[in-house]
Amino acid sequence: MKVKIKRLHKDAVIPRYAKAGDAGLDLTAVSASFDNYGNIVYHTGLAFEIPLGYVGLVFPRSSNCKKTLTLTNSVGVIDSGFRGEITAKFKICGEYKEKHFYKIGERICQIIIMPYPQIEFKEVEELSESERGAGGFGSTGK
Repeated sequence: MKVKIKRLHKDAVIPRYAKAGDAGLDLTAVSASFDNYGNIVYHTGLAFEIPLGYVGLVFPRSSNCKKTLTLTNSVGVIDSGFRGEITAKFKICGEYKEKHFYKIGERICQIIIMPYPQIEFKEVEELSESERGAGGFGSTGK
């Protein structure tokens, strides 16, 4: 599948798969800033034209465990109509030390572009029975 991409910054890096079989395409930081809440915002310098019926999902990289950063919205959702810059906003957890941050030019997160179904809800009085039922939050005992 081909997705249109636009460089908004001269140093923007076109995402690529690190290895064959990878699901996520790495996104690279071209700059960083802080928002009004003290979160660090990494800018990729890229805008996508994700096709209708698809969504871009932005996840932290597994190496994020070495940082004191948490992606603020857990998973970023990039809708097909969005044409702005892809950014990743991280909450600083623990000590404020620059060595725990990403550096400009480093891969900061990854994006997966995938199709999604259009959902139509049907309101009913009762739902069918299931083995699990209404149990949640560890109710399976494992």
